[in-house]
Amino acid sequence: MIPRVVVFDLGRVFLDFDYGIAARKIAAHASVSPHEVMEAILRSPEICEFETGLISREQFFVAVRKLIGFTGTLDEFGSYFADVFTPIEPMIRLNATLRRQGMPTYVFSNTNELTVEFIRRSFAFFRDFDGYVFSYEYGAMKPDGKLYAVVERQTGRRGAEIFYLDDLPENVAAGAARGWQVLLQESPEKTWAAFEQLGLVGKTKA
Repeated sequence: MIPRVVVFDLGRVFLDFDYGIAARKIAAHASVSPHEVMEAILRSPEICEFETGLISREQFFVAVRKLIGFTGTLDEFGSYFADVFTPIEPMIRLNATLRRQGMPTYVFSNTNELTVEFIRRSFAFFRDFDGYVFSYEYGAMKPDGKLYAVVERQTGRRGAEIFYLDDLPENVAAGAARGWQVLLQESPEKTWAAFEQLGLVGKTKA
């Protein structure tokens, strides 16, 4: 079945990322090493709470500041924390191609407001979607089915009408369990080939 909507994850699909960049910038204003910065943040319960909207950016910042001894401001922390991305140009071209052909596309991501605000400011392609489903706005994270139901409501599509692309197997599996057509993102080349097989794009280079 030819899908009626394409739903994309964001990280490692449109934007590669390196948390080490943020760690080094934050550590320059903290009492711990870059490695300890990332260990503290990524292992803290507050990161999940922040990405499900259970705490505010201010609460997240206060918690992290205590963990790592950060001496800068919230604005400084936010700029360091989110500035970790490199665009994956073939995937950005793929989305543009789909939209030129009239295919609705959506972003579906586990993320937080600091990151989304940074991406909106920094990457023009991010405006080129029909809608967005972010974990922090709905109190749930992939692969929780509650968030997938939000995608279905927002797109107005169900089952095989949805084609979903993600780089994490557990997230892809959750979509497949709802009857969505799914693809594990492994490389832009493989993804372009899959869309060619569906007849959604012509022969082109990734």
